[in-house]
Amino acid sequence: MWNVLLSFSGLVALIQLLFLPFFPESPPYLLLQKEDKAGCLKAMKQLWGEGNYHTEFEDLMKEKAITKGTKIMNVLEVLRERSVYPQLCTMIFLLLSLQLCGLKIFRTANLQESIIPYVSLGVSISELISIIFCSSIIDRFGRRVLLCGGYLLMALILVLLETSLLLSDQFLWLRYCSVILIFLFIIAYGIGP
Repeated sequence: MWNVLLSFSGLVALIQLLFLPFFPESPPYLLLQKEDKAGCLKAMKQLWGEGNYHTEFEDLMKEKAITKGTKIMNVLEVLRERSVYPQLCTMIFLLLSLQLCGLKIFRTANLQESIIPYVSLGVSISELISIIFCSSIIDRFGRRVLLCGGYLLMALILVLLETSLLLSDQFLWLRYCSVILIFLFIIAYGIGP
């Protein structure tokens, strides 16, 4: 029944899609991009209830003044912008390597077919843990520390992972260490990059 469990995320996405039209636009989006002050205040009241949101509105107005000369780019414009190519290439290679390394490691670990659904569930739980953990510490440490720390952790985990894969024929228990290291890699990726 693991396929039913995995399809549950599709059901949740469908429910979100059905209820999405009933929610207001984001107040920063309405003010900064659409320049709709009344819509921004209305969205704030709709999202947060009745109250005085003068401070939040003033913060958004300051942000709008700071970003006044900045052009908001769509996806195609970002892809055409040469100055972001190094960052885009890094992210694309990182995402591709994530997709490919998981399959290779699970095959190399020679996991039994009955265990693979639990490994898939573990991957999802690892992603959830990373989201919760990152959300709780990002304000304390800041993005830069989390990015650098996440990349350093990922590099260390990849070294340990490669070592465990190389030695997995000699020590069978290292196969399961490889799976645990994949979970840790996903958590480090979710916390940092």
